[in-house]
Amino acid sequence: MLKQNLQQKLLQKLSPLQIQVIKLLEIPTAQLEQRIKKEIEENPILELDREQPDPDSDDQDTREPENERDEMSIDDYISDEDIPAYKLQQRNFSKDDKHEDIPFSNGTTFHEHLIAQLGLRRLTERQHEIAEYIIGNIDEDGYLRREVDEIIDDLAFSQNIEVDEREALDVLEIVQDFDPAGVAARDLQECLLLQIGRKDRTIPDVENAFQVLKYHFEEFTRKHYDKITKRLHIDEEELKDALAEVLKLNPKPGSSYSNTMTKTVQHIIPDFILDVEDEKFQLSLNNRNVPELRISNTYSDMLEDYSANKKNQTEEKKNAVMFVKQKLDSAKWFIDAIKQRQNTLMTVMEAILDYQKEYFIEGDETKLRPMILKDIADVTNLDISTISRVSNSKYIQTHFGIFALKYFFSEGMQTDSGEEVSTREIKKILEECIANEDKRKPLTDDKLANILKEKSYNIARRTVAKYREQLGIPVARLRKEL
Repeated sequence: MLKQNLQQKLLQKLSPLQIQVIKLLEIPTAQLEQRIKKEIEENPILELDREQPDPDSDDQDTREPENERDEMSIDDYISDEDIPAYKLQQRNFSKDDKHEDIPFSNGTTFHEHLIAQLGLRRLTERQHEIAEYIIGNIDEDGYLRREVDEIIDDLAFSQNIEVDEREALDVLEIVQDFDPAGVAARDLQECLLLQIGRKDRTIPDVENAFQVLKYHFEEFTRKHYDKITKRLHIDEEELKDALAEVLKLNPKPGSSYSNTMTKTVQHIIPDFILDVEDEKFQLSLNNRNVPELRISNTYSDMLEDYSANKKNQTEEKKNAVMFVKQKLDSAKWFIDAIKQRQNTLMTVMEAILDYQKEYFIEGDETKLRPMILKDIADVTNLDISTISRVSNSKYIQTHFGIFALKYFFSEGMQTDSGEEVSTREIKKILEECIANEDKRKPLTDDKLANILKEKSYNIARRTVAKYREQLGIPVARLRKEL
């Protein structure tokens, strides 16, 4: 039996312009230029309004390389299970500094460097094929991440080479003798032993380092130094000298080669540039590489000509004009969307500056107020999803460094006196406490919680542990030093 129902639904339909704006809001400045170029390629109606600025001119944007590490520390040798992943960021910056891209020149890749060394050894054709396959399974850090028996199976199936374990290990040993030292190791312990093995073990410090890595590696990664000194019958000073030798080793032997030869240095391109003069903000969008657009005169003239002579047009001409009309609408939407994107970005960033005014004047982390997406949404009368899109993958250049917009958002809590403070302020205090602790007796999470309570921050030990892990700081046992 058929039934007819009349239903009324309220649906929100986004216009093409709104869809364009939403998509463009998510794109950081670093990708916006490519997005505009793509649109120009797909739409002949669009064209550049002016020539691109000279990349060699003095008006360069300030860029700062990510993930730089100046020196090794003992934490580089600690097991991944014992310490959460974290990185240190360098924030030393002057607005007078000039950071330019480093030109990337193609050279010998890491794997090509290893393959080239095969030619320096007397190998049979069979050994050469096995060695080449092993090198192909070495990652950019320099490690052989596959088990030997898996490689043996692969050689049998893909290369039709029957290899036993002894032969495979013999060839692996040859590859492990290549440069850089430590290459083709199957784990961190083997990597470090391969490196220390190339040093003069008649030197007491080197021999002690070898003994630590060979027979007491677990105690070393867990910083159980007292157990090591007892078992090796050495004092703390001798152990200190041995660990100094370990710190000279590279836990990722392939990384230094790979970083310079196989991939370009990644840069942060700020979306906003902030200058502060006499406590007054001068905010601007970084549009250095963002071309301005306009509608092509050629196609707009074509439409005018069609409008003036509609009666005498062929069907083919009409279809061509309809195509141009569609592309013209699309071009106008795109230009308007770019403008709306820029306006929305400025509106949101200005609201953040106003909300965090004290912080942006000096860059003092303790001045950061608790701020969530809703706070800025309420101020700007924009949707929370819009604030989220703006703050995602966007950066601001200030006189004290380059920061992701997400950095300025944090939850808050109240002190015993009822004052609302940012969790970032609490983390800053934790960092300072740990930086100034006695490394022979590091502060436990319980002691850190007590210190915070003395400062009127009533925080549980488990919360302290959570903040410590978010800061990338290991537990007290792993912070212990001699």
